[in-house]
Amino acid sequence: MDPFLPPVKPRTTPTGGLVYEGISFSLPQGYRPLLLDLHLPEGTSGPVPVVVWIHGGAFWSGDRRYLPDTVAPGAVFEALLEAGIAVATIDYRLSGEARFPAQLDDVQAALAYLRTFADTLGLDLSRLGIWGESAGATLAALAALSSEGVSAAVLWYPATDLTAMAPENPDGPIGRLLGGASAQLPESAVQASPLTQVSEAAPPFLLLHGTADKQLPPRHSESLHAKLLEAGARSTYLPVPDAGHCFVGCPDVPALIDTSVAFLAQELTAGALD
Repeated sequence: MDPFLPPVKPRTTPTGGLVYEGISFSLPQGYRPLLLDLHLPEGTSGPVPVVVWIHGGAFWSGDRRYLPDTVAPGAVFEALLEAGIAVATIDYRLSGEARFPAQLDDVQAALAYLRTFADTLGLDLSRLGIWGESAGATLAALAALSSEGVSAAVLWYPATDLTAMAPENPDGPIGRLLGGASAQLPESAVQASPLTQVSEAAPPFLLLHGTADKQLPPRHSESLHAKLLEAGARSTYLPVPDAGHCFVGCPDVPALIDTSVAFLAQELTAGALD
């Protein structure tokens, strides 16, 4: 494991919250330092729950600081903070930099960093949520299914079965992630597919997926939802009528944010009471 650097000094926001910007949570040799930003809600006393946000971008693009174009800038982060939940937005190595499982390793390194410095950062890691969109939702699912201590997961339009996505194409998003066509790398494709990692130990999941999503058809969420229920885990699947990828065409994306935050707030509060 990389040696951990202590958090940088936070800045105070105009509303009284704290932001740690550009924390180096992982220093993989031969690669750029991986950074996270941690936003803490204002007016809190004692450790607070935290949600890790993982950006999308087909595994080859994206930025921890920016949301999809269909979401108002900062809306997800602000909604979490208003609910009294800290949010950590994280980097991971893109497919032009490293092959899977490097991306999952990076998410797990971020979780390990937050656990190591939980007291310093004012976080309650017994109340940890994870939320991702598109490629980030795939990584969120894999992390939730393979990491101890994740209390809840929200997935927006994830890819859950990478074995069935352009299996003969080495140059598409999945081929670049794996380092070759999934048909030629079946073990890697299986390891990168949340659908194959489900067990009864899975935390509660909330899945939202546009019914008109052509880029990642809703069967990805439907199949994972069914698999979770079959395993005895808790899962809620909410189809978004007539919405495409990134909820294009949805008339009320803020309502989807509210639903997601309410789910996380309920699960993380329940975790504090157990």
